[in-house]
Amino acid sequence: MDARYRFAVTIRVEPQVDGVSVSPAEFETALYYRAAVPEDPGWRFFRDNLWRGQLNAPEDFRERTADALAVPVTQVEFRVLETDEEYLDALRAAIASNLSDFKAATVDEVLTK
Repeated sequence: MDARYRFAVTIRVEPQVDGVSVSPAEFETALYYRAAVPEDPGWRFFRDNLWRGQLNAPEDFRERTADALAVPVTQVEFRVLETDEEYLDALRAAIASNLSDFKAATVDEVLTK
């Protein structure tokens, strides 16, 4: 069972020595965040951070990403949850068991949010 969240992260390079420069000073790269196994702590990451496919608190998430990478980050955008069928089946089952937590009538409704 395998799943990870993929984000587009824009990183800024800030040389610390006079006379040193880089071009481009900003570039986009992919950041991967391992998805917790459904029903394990943290498995509701998508609900708590990515409802409707957008970051709920983009500035906070950008700051946490910068801290995690130890580089200046100017932007973070969610791209996709990459998963295998086994993880998706387990996720659907976990959502079904906790449907009221998502304020939705069906698992499909939760997954589209």
